Amino acid sequence: MNSQAYAMRPAADDALERVRAALEQADGATDLASLATIAGLSPTHLQRAFRRRYGVSPAEYARARRFHQLREVLRDGAAVTDAVYEAGFGSGSRVYEESDRRLGMTPASYRAGGAGASIRYTTTHTPLGRLLVATTAKGICSVTLGQDDRELETRLAEEFPLAERERVDEGREEWLDAVIARVAHDLGWSDRDAPALPPLDVAATAFQWRVWDALTRIPRGETLSYGELAAALGVPKAARAIGRACGSNKLALLVPCHRIIREDGSLGGWRWGMDIKQQLLATERAMKATQG
Repeated sequence: MNSQAYAMRPAADDALERVRAALEQADGATDLASLATIAGLSPTHLQRAFRRRYGVSPAEYARARRFHQLREVLRDGAAVTDAVYEAGFGSGSRVYEESDRRLGMTPASYRAGGAGASIRYTTTHTPLGRLLVATTAKGICSVTLGQDDRELETRLAEEFPLAERERVDEGREEWLDAVIARVAHDLGWSDRDAPALPPLDVAATAFQWRVWDALTRIPRGETLSYGELAAALGVPKAARAIGRACGSNKLALLVPCHRIIREDGSLGGWRWGMDIKQQLLATERAMKATQG
């Protein structure tokens, strides 16, 4: 890269940061033309450059920010109508159109801590400890690992405090059994054919879904650093955002965030425990070696 290109990069970075800061403001501009003016770039150039750096378009960034603010305001106990407008939505209709995908439930239900949602779950033994799989009527909402059922059920209750939660035995819920069979197959605990995964019911931003999809493409027995995955996604400066997306993953093993490590080769963190992560990676490496 020539010296002129090096000189231009800080200016371009500053321009994109000005746009991001504008999107963070509750009353800031969100239309592409106004943002392009703030950046001093053409709308097309801004669209491409913003996606390269942050992993999403300016419009997707703004939408994700509004839904994040909506969640926070609802949690504070605000009325739904007030929360919708405080989060920067012009009307309630757009919120309800996307609330199932973004919140996992309607705003009123989310404000009530998941009241009205019905969750069925089961637990099973694995070589890594106990595994809990939970589903709503729409799809799988949680897959977690832990030392015992009490720990796993406590986590589920904290995630969905006011939802109706019902424990079911293995063999009584097709979606739950399908996830358990898929995990057992993928990690070499079973010779049965791997069933197709059921639908998922997990609220996430566009960037989180993009990261999680990329994680599923890391071959078993291999790892990437946060920076390597960011570069592979075309957003080399988003390593920290990659880390946050991994940390927000609620689907242990199905979304293999355990395959992400630090730049220095150390394992880094994992929400389900470092001992399990170490054992899991060792198991996958052994399977890769066996399969040639």
